[in-house]
Amino acid sequence: MTSTVTQHSRNTPQFYLTAPSPCPYLAGHEERKVFTHLVGERAAELNDLLTHGGFRRSQSIAYRPACETCRACVSVRVVAEDFRPTRSMRRIQERNLDLIGDMRPAVPTAEQYSVFRAYLDNRHRDGGMADMTVLDYAMMVEDSHVDTRVVEYRLRDADSGVTGRSSGPLYAVALTDVLSDGLSMVYSFYDPEYRRRSIGTYMILDHIARARRMGLAYVYLGYWVRDSRKMDYKGHFLPQQRLLADGWTRFES
Repeated sequence: MTSTVTQHSRNTPQFYLTAPSPCPYLAGHEERKVFTHLVGERAAELNDLLTHGGFRRSQSIAYRPACETCRACVSVRVVAEDFRPTRSMRRIQERNLDLIGDMRPAVPTAEQYSVFRAYLDNRHRDGGMADMTVLDYAMMVEDSHVDTRVVEYRLRDADSGVTGRSSGPLYAVALTDVLSDGLSMVYSFYDPEYRRRSIGTYMILDHIARARRMGLAYVYLGYWVRDSRKMDYKGHFLPQQRLLADGWTRFES
């Protein structure tokens, strides 16, 4: 009886609600989240299902906003096959032609952490992740029960045209889940020394092209918040679908 109950609880997700806390995107607002654990044999299936319902993954937790009076956070996914870059996006692609992305197993390295640490210290020194140690970073990458990869972006070397890889300097990293219908960009960061390259935008453009090559329909970007300077950029990758009250709705502009 005990083993049956335990197995049932592992395969049936339990959902929990966080206490209110200050919203990181909109000043003067509070946020609450509903979350569950992604564990067990059905973790990948559950992650797919919840992502389609607007959840995001952080390590072995799937969560989504559950704010009582605010619906500013909107899940967005880019329609990979129909996406057409803007003129400024094409310039960013050209600016980064000397980089190559390599999708690898989700294994953390000291080199990745060095870039991650520089990124946090430069861009998010007052954020909730500012105190993350190398062990915390390793957990962020490894604590996944779904199909998670690391995409490393390096400066091309002499062999890149043949191998599709590089041993050159590491410029940026994306932690990415491979879903049944798309790629979900869980977290990405880059060396702030190269911020003028707009590498954050470049990584999204690369994921859209990568999804096409993999035969996947979407690139999930997480939450778009119209009035947040941090999140508004996600609305520029068009066409995209946004998860509204009546389901995923396509936007062309």
